[in-house]
Amino acid sequence: MSDFIIGLTGGVASGKSEVTRRFEALGVHVADADVVARAVVEPGQPALARIAERFGAGILLADGRLDRRRLREQIFSDPQARADLEAITHPAIRLALEHECRVAAGPYAIAAIPLLAEAGGRAAYPWLGRILVVDAPVELQRARLMRRDGVDEALAGRMIAAQVSREARLAIADDVLVNDGHPDHLETPVRDLDARYRALASRL
Repeated sequence: MSDFIIGLTGGVASGKSEVTRRFEALGVHVADADVVARAVVEPGQPALARIAERFGAGILLADGRLDRRRLREQIFSDPQARADLEAITHPAIRLALEHECRVAAGPYAIAAIPLLAEAGGRAAYPWLGRILVVDAPVELQRARLMRRDGVDEALAGRMIAAQVSREARLAIADDVLVNDGHPDHLETPVRDLDARYRALASRL
């Protein structure tokens, strides 16, 4: 059981996945909000039933699964629809994330939440013991996006601008891991953070 939970977040192309892989290599369980978000809208889940009730049965495919393409079309053209969807899914995601972390083996667990700052930060996730922000300069995020996703500079800039500012993200951080070099440079800071979190967890 892990009573000490770290929230890990960061901007797009900041290197969150690389960091979480290194924590996992040290035996730390990582609950991924993106994975959980897909799981809570699987057939049979209460959230999917509420989505169908709000958006109509036409939002479901023939096999009963969510028609993600049709849902995206609705929420991007209607801010109220997006807010309604988030009111259904976000509580379910938070509950499932917390449960997965608490039943994990080890002294602490990590909840990887890419949009933690956008989703209300610590107020929305009061069960987080600390928040770790993976940080990178905006110019480097843009370059990584262009290389990783094959997008042009303008689109990369819009993808970054769609998220909260770097400053707003850093404002909720207890710990900051700067990822502005080669991935191998993450080894030492991740080990240092792991040692710190294990020590903090032992005091609970």
